[in-house]
Amino acid sequence: MGDGTADKLKGHAKEATGDVTGDKDLQREGKVDRASGSVKDKVGDASDKVKDAIRKD
Repeated sequence: MGDGTADKLKGHAKEATGDVTGDKDLQREGKVDRASGSVKDKVGDASDKVKDAIRKD
């Protein structure tokens, strides 16, 4: 599991806990973690594409 996926899962858990407890700060923290995970995944995917393109040459 990549860093992005771990951050997204952690974010979902925080956000759900914040929803249940009414903790708005925890909800926001969860959303930030999820967004961070998405960015990490996209950066990783882009890096993989660059490496694949270099290997083809």
